[in-house]
Amino acid sequence: MGKDMTRRDLLRAAALGSAALAAGRASARGQPSPEQRTPSFVVILCDNLGYGDVGCFGSKKNRTPHLDRMAAEGTRLTSFYVTSGVCTPSRASLMTGCYPRRVNLHVGSRGGPVLFPVDPKGLNPEEITLAQVLEGRGYATACIGKWHLGDQPPFLPTRRGFDYYYGIPYSDDMVAREDGSRPPLPLMRNEAVIEAPADRDTLTQRYTREAIRFITANKDRPFFLYLPHAMPGSTRTSFAGKAFRGRSGNGTYGDAVEEIDWSTGQILASLKQLGLDDRTLVVWTSDNGSVDRRHGSNKPLSGWGYTTMEGAMRMPCIVRWPGKVPAGRTCDELCSTMDLLPTFARLAGTAPPADRTIDGKDIGPLLAGRKGAKSPHEAFYYYYLAQLQAVRAGRWKLHLPLEAKWRSFRGATRRSEAELYDVAADVGESRNVADRHPDVVRRLMAFAEQARKDLGDVGREGTGQRPAGWVKDPKPLRKPSP
Repeated sequence: MGKDMTRRDLLRAAALGSAALAAGRASARGQPSPEQRTPSFVVILCDNLGYGDVGCFGSKKNRTPHLDRMAAEGTRLTSFYVTSGVCTPSRASLMTGCYPRRVNLHVGSRGGPVLFPVDPKGLNPEEITLAQVLEGRGYATACIGKWHLGDQPPFLPTRRGFDYYYGIPYSDDMVAREDGSRPPLPLMRNEAVIEAPADRDTLTQRYTREAIRFITANKDRPFFLYLPHAMPGSTRTSFAGKAFRGRSGNGTYGDAVEEIDWSTGQILASLKQLGLDDRTLVVWTSDNGSVDRRHGSNKPLSGWGYTTMEGAMRMPCIVRWPGKVPAGRTCDELCSTMDLLPTFARLAGTAPPADRTIDGKDIGPLLAGRKGAKSPHEAFYYYYLAQLQAVRAGRWKLHLPLEAKWRSFRGATRRSEAELYDVAADVGESRNVADRHPDVVRRLMAFAEQARKDLGDVGREGTGQRPAGWVKDPKPLRKPSP
């Protein structure tokens, strides 16, 4: 074993060795190996796509036949949440199974909402990602798309449990600056920049090809494909390939949504053609609600992305696994992207990390449509940057009374009174019933105080917070000179 082998290499070798040993023992007993028994996983994550932007969630603007068919063949989760109304913290939760404040990725290094190019901050290398959990079970792993958890080497997907990476390391609007403080938007393969600036019109097509290539190459073993699209994106103009540009009737935003629908259809068709349909759990959702007020839609939910309204953090979600997830079903129990890590871990025959707090819960019974299955979450917390702004428990959501409620990334504040909504019946948060249910307000206020102690709040560290990762001398990602 070479002297320069990294700790990650050693862990991977040990995990693969254990998997091979287990496979050998199973074969000797004439039983299927763990690789043969465990399902594969595909997670497709859109960027800034709203609750009402696809047909099966009510869109009349965008044509999404593949997603509509996916919903007919699977289950719609209608109270499925991300943990932030903005990119980096939301994605951190999907990868770690934790609230963003838990892993200190609720703000970037400059106090803003996300990480930026050449940021010294990123996801701590000591955090255990969903990819690492599955890698330890012998899964092939790939991240294809927008990462946004740090662009410095220790934070890249290839250091966080992914065998392969192809994509852009942060948002598509983080392009080059004339002063040189930001490089041209890089497209990467593994840890090398292969194109700069990336051709954003072709990203969805190329991500789709790379995803199908990965699935095909690993058809005989369990795999985890994480496909975080760059679109509809963070710019005023979305991007789409020639075959979709100008075809939607809903501007470039609609073009991008319809191309994502096509991409999902291609991936589902490949799984079927390869005989992997009934062995693959596919989850399709978005990282936060739409912020495009001209073409995007979060209806019937209230508000827009980058807030703590339902439209910012309650996402369209479709789950498909023929024979395991009921077809044509709707589940309105509260669940979250944080739940994917413990749920996938159990399905892969392992468990979440036991040496740290994981906020996500196993939602396998909900996905399976088990009779009487309920949300495993007693409460769910809505943070805006460092500030706790709302709590949901069961059908009730309380917007907290605050002396200075943050309402923009620039720091503007306003006083807020307690507002209580029945978000099971009043998804638009239109009828404040706080005066009628003081007992519910008190109960949710108690949950809020628990969160403040554990996760923190403005000017208050939580006892359960863990540090982010940092590098001393960050360098821009650039394409090597010819």
